[in-house]
Amino acid sequence: MGLPVELPGLDTIIPTLGESPLVVVESGSDPAKSFFMRGLVLTALRKGWPVSFLVSRDRAELMRLLKAEGNLEPNDLAGLSVQERETIGGLRKLMPAGGLLAVDSFSFLTLDLGATDLSAILKEVRGACREMMSTVLLGTDRGMYEARAEAVAVHLADGVIQFHSKEGPEGLMRFLRIPKWTEGRFVDRNIYYEFDGKRLAIDLRRRVL
Repeated sequence: MGLPVELPGLDTIIPTLGESPLVVVESGSDPAKSFFMRGLVLTALRKGWPVSFLVSRDRAELMRLLKAEGNLEPNDLAGLSVQERETIGGLRKLMPAGGLLAVDSFSFLTLDLGATDLSAILKEVRGACREMMSTVLLGTDRGMYEARAEAVAVHLADGVIQFHSKEGPEGLMRFLRIPKWTEGRFVDRNIYYEFDGKRLAIDLRRRVL
């Protein structure tokens, strides 16, 4: 069983993340990406999965948000390891077997790497996913990578979820895209969402042009 996507609306398109996938979640400055990733981490913890969460800053703030958003009991955090890091070295060693590794600042931690070195890291992680039956979630920030490195990340990922926003006639419009998904599937459409800092809501009825 893959990790469920417990977000009404989106769960009809991607019910789970798939079996042992490497998934890239990309956005600009919209904090919805981090909220979405924390939601997946909370789901994994409720299922009893071991979880490693890597961040480049604010470990204490992350713990506060997880507790507030997940309404977790102390025992729910038993399988969680959170690390604040400045480098990406040793990523494979941090992957919990049969669990989830989430990196919410992957593009920042690999900012100085060229496309070749980035490719080597992603290939190693991709292979470890299959070997250890683990799920890996990498959060990236749009614009941090050069075009070639960004293409490498998309190519080697099993799935890609992109959070976008743009100004429209009614103000700021938010939408996500899934240009690539596991087993070769993709969702070639803009999926409208709203985010108020506490709730992420998908609206499949609204069109984003």
